[in-house]
Amino acid sequence: MGKIAIYCVIIVVAVGILGEACDLDQMRHGCRIFNNQCSCGYGCRAEYRYDSNESCKMALKGRRHDICSRQRPCLHDGSCLQISQEPGYKCQCEGTGYYGARCDRECPRPNSLKFRGPFPYECVVI
Repeated sequence: MGKIAIYCVIIVVAVGILGEACDLDQMRHGCRIFNNQCSCGYGCRAEYRYDSNESCKMALKGRRHDICSRQRPCLHDGSCLQISQEPGYKCQCEGTGYYGARCDRECPRPNSLKFRGPFPYECVVI
């Protein structure tokens, strides 16, 4: 299999993983805290947890617990997104060279013989 075919397989797998968001009955309009700012839009209920921009801003001012600001759980410049499901945050590691729940695992090299399992989508470079 050539390099182009391998890259195509990686891209298809990454798109398939990224496309798995949430069921339609779990979608909603709302706001979320992303990089210490409120961002409103449409998405998964677990990510857009605030009903309004005002309630999101109240959380940013410390009137609600914001684990992303207080604990900074994402490592290696990963972006922290506060969600309603445990543990209360989600790290977005794309473009950092790391993956894992806290962006704490170094991305494997595509030709690494030691790495086992599916290639992490956060590590795909297009």
